[in-house]
Amino acid sequence: MSAHQFQTERAAVVDICLRLADAGFLAGTGGNVALRVDAEHFAVTPSAADYYAMTPAQIAVLRLDSLAQVAGDLPPSVESGLHAILLRARPARPASVHTHQPIASAVALTGLALPLRDPADIADLGPCVERVGYGPSGTALLVRALRKRLRADTHAYVLRNHGLICNAVSLAEAARLLGRIERAAAAWLLEQGREHAPDHPLRRIVQRELEPLISPNTD
Repeated sequence: MSAHQFQTERAAVVDICLRLADAGFLAGTGGNVALRVDAEHFAVTPSAADYYAMTPAQIAVLRLDSLAQVAGDLPPSVESGLHAILLRARPARPASVHTHQPIASAVALTGLALPLRDPADIADLGPCVERVGYGPSGTALLVRALRKRLRADTHAYVLRNHGLICNAVSLAEAARLLGRIERAAAAWLLEQGREHAPDHPLRRIVQRELEPLISPNTD
């Protein structure tokens, strides 16, 4: 395979990484992005790379079946197996994004699924953001944990003590859905605080931080 193949798609991965980093959904070298580029290959961000210094040539291209690297100046993300699970299962949804975005990651610490209330969220993502049991980052244990929880009607998953992974029809759509999940997570955490810790001294602080995030959806 030519080192310059899929340059448009690899550049699109870089662009969405910058957008997500600016939003605070990717921080430092945490999180990763994948995009299926044809029936047999996908592009994925490199391991431990600075998003603000990343170039299209550094985006790895892997075989979807074996994860063998066929292009890219740097080794691929250690979470490539997570993305491959979703991309193999969802041919119509070629974008996969794994973030450590703050509010959804807080939900991941609870070990619970994130229920979705907004009909538009349910239509786009499924009945909930499903929970996935804990597995160390970059391991086969985490890949197996995600495979066990895959549902045909669910397109986002909270990874226990870790973060979030979302599958979408495009990278731009994935970014939009990640924003909706963050709002849903903020609303759910506020709801849990009111129900279970109404007199906790930190509740007012948490409420002040989260309420601006749950303004009505305009997208």
